[in-house]
Amino acid sequence: MDALEGPDGETLYVDKSDGDIGTKGAFHVVYRDTDRERRWGYFCGNCETFNNAMDSMGRIRCNDCSNLRKAEEWDAAHE
Repeated sequence: MDALEGPDGETLYVDKSDGDIGTKGAFHVVYRDTDRERRWGYFCGNCETFNNAMDSMGRIRCNDCSNLRKAEEWDAAHE
């Protein structure tokens, strides 16, 4: 895991072996500890930022480069 400084100056740990595929690059899982017990969020592998948002459908969108992971669950009623 890579130790990086997070948005609030906290050390966060990016697990490049765990993540999800996006339209422009991977979204890597981020933890607050090296034991992987306290999950923090995602790191955009395309533009290397923590500035991501997830909606209630499980879509992840990078607010900097618009990298997008599709929804985990999809229902035509939401379109």
